[in-house]
Amino acid sequence: QVQVVESGGGLVQPGGSLRLSCAASGFTSENSLVGWFRQAPGKEREAVSCINTFDSGTYYLDSVKGRFTISRDNSKKMVYLQMNSLKPEDTANYYCAIRMGIYTGQFIRQRCNGDMNYWGKGTLVTVSS
Repeated sequence: QVQVVESGGGLVQPGGSLRLSCAASGFTSENSLVGWFRQAPGKEREAVSCINTFDSGTYYLDSVKGRFTISRDNSKKMVYLQMNSLKPEDTANYYCAIRMGIYTGQFIRQRCNGDMNYWGKGTLVTVSS
């Protein structure tokens, strides 16, 4: 049974940092695209960042470039999202999602979307003073 579980959310002041973790289990293949998505109240879900487990190719939403870093540990089947210089507009529920397969180059951005195969239940990030 496939499971995707996020952790690491919480309340942080503007300018602070958080690290989100995504634990995946139950997969028979190690080749996948793992992404972080977020949805704020009253807004549509958006793709924040994706990484492939093949060659660590990445995609970032423009508004988080230079502040967020996605990374992976294949041996532990973990993906992390380090979030620095957090802003109130980063407040949202953050979801980890997985798409099976190998996606490189331009296909990382194309496939980092709502049509992922498996989703976690989310972790809340609140940036407020």
